[in-house]
Amino acid sequence: MTNTYAVINGTYIAETEARLLISDLAIQRGYGIFDYLRTVNGQPAFLDDHLDRFYHSAAFMNLPVTADRAQLKQLIHGLTEKNNLPDSGIRLTLTGGYSENGYTPAQPNLLITQAPFIFNKDAFSKGIRLITHNYQRQLPQVKTIDYLQAIYLQPHIAEQQADDVLYHHNNSLRECPRANFFIVTENDEVLTPAENILKGVTRKKILAFPDLTVREADLQLADLARAREAFITSTTKEVLPVVSIDGRPVGNGTPGRITADIYERVLALRS
Repeated sequence: MTNTYAVINGTYIAETEARLLISDLAIQRGYGIFDYLRTVNGQPAFLDDHLDRFYHSAAFMNLPVTADRAQLKQLIHGLTEKNNLPDSGIRLTLTGGYSENGYTPAQPNLLITQAPFIFNKDAFSKGIRLITHNYQRQLPQVKTIDYLQAIYLQPHIAEQQADDVLYHHNNSLRECPRANFFIVTENDEVLTPAENILKGVTRKKILAFPDLTVREADLQLADLARAREAFITSTTKEVLPVVSIDGRPVGNGTPGRITADIYERVLALRS
């Protein structure tokens, strides 16, 4: 078995030896933030975009990052070399620190971990089935480690023979727990919820395509019935067609033309 390394507070350490004290607020209260990026052929994809979001989340949560951007990049590149994992997922986690009273944040602990990741291109043709659920994530603009609701809903999602959940808040569409959501209208306009979501890096790239009619909008549950196509986006899923929502097919229930075009565009960006 190959020994994988991790980083704790700037030090490379064998992952099997990596430790945090139980007084960390990430353990005691679930207080912390993270970001997740991929390496492709040894190169971190969209690294600056992910670091922008990481530092934003940390500042919003009042968690100081002692490593600057150049130091983080050096640690990430060093970890990729030590682990010899050219195609991987890298997670940066910043915890609430070792709190003296189990409630007040302390000096955060910075963790960087890496695991093999091979993108599954077969997933596109299969698509994904969603169910809707009325829920608004707290602090949605921050990538926190709090996934309580999403994990709690896992048995319900399985019972409904679905793959994931799409949150709405009193009928206003939001996001999936680990992905952003888009629809394609009858006029071939690509729309994605504008507010109270985590704005993903893949989502950002799609919104920047100059020759695509795409924009942020106030989307409602009723818009789902009129959608010609729908898809979700994330670092691990890239662009994944939504073939059904609440048991009803989206469009003709197969990946659509515009979704396929956006998928190829995103893959080209990451290659």
